[in-house]
Amino acid sequence: MVATIGVIGGSGLYQIEGIQDVKEVAVKTPFGDPSDKFITGTLDGTPVVFLPRHGIGHRISPTEINNRANIWAMKKLGVQAIISVSAVGSLKLQIKPMDFVVPDQFIDRTAPRRHSTFFTDGIVAHVGLAEPISEEIAEIIYKACEKVGVTAHKNGTYLNMEGPQFSTKAESNLYRSWGCDIIGMTNLPEAKLAREAEISYATLAAVTDYDCWHHSHGSVTVEMIIEYLTKNVVSARQILKIAIPKAGKLKKFSAADALKCAIMTAPDRIPEQKKKDLEIIIGKYVK
Repeated sequence: MVATIGVIGGSGLYQIEGIQDVKEVAVKTPFGDPSDKFITGTLDGTPVVFLPRHGIGHRISPTEINNRANIWAMKKLGVQAIISVSAVGSLKLQIKPMDFVVPDQFIDRTAPRRHSTFFTDGIVAHVGLAEPISEEIAEIIYKACEKVGVTAHKNGTYLNMEGPQFSTKAESNLYRSWGCDIIGMTNLPEAKLAREAEISYATLAAVTDYDCWHHSHGSVTVEMIIEYLTKNVVSARQILKIAIPKAGKLKKFSAADALKCAIMTAPDRIPEQKKKDLEIIIGKYVK
């Protein structure tokens, strides 16, 4: 059986080329509305579910993205793995604008107001997140980058800042001193929630700038980002066209049993409404 692959598109990526049997699907969730309607279809026989992270027309700020609704809906639609496409800044000289990075680690610098867990209000679970990226998906993305012929960097740390403002130079240099490779505003809440939902997750990060640390590159501007983003989106679509069918053929996903020993709350202590809201996530463990 072919697996269903989800794609979350970042800035500039609002569709996937080559999808057939396209439908728009609106999903209601216990956590409110997702970023937009989902696009479903098939790519070379692989079921695909696509969502523009910021909504069509880029209406939603990084802080305002309803990540719980987005990931819950992906789970509802049968998604087993997510490829997340995201624009990022580079914190290292050798990672240049127009390059791609497939990171394997994250650092969280977002404000507490971002919701990055399903397990609140009467239920507690602690999933393992030592390896937040699913290696089987990351490997497929990296090999697809090689096949397309773009410069790609395998592994690295993604610093998830708050935004929507860009970094100060002091912040940018601090993150460089930590050994971080790239900086963005969106992916870690997705990765955390995907793991809780037992969905394998990996990031295709498209580099648009050098943040603001580079002495000869100048401060990051929206104009600069849009220029490089437009070029990167063309390559990202080619990468996805290769990676999605490969991911769909996988027989095993590393996040598939992430909740097996993670739920700490006794079943008879979990509120009935919470059981109902999370049934698609915890149903096989909590009856």
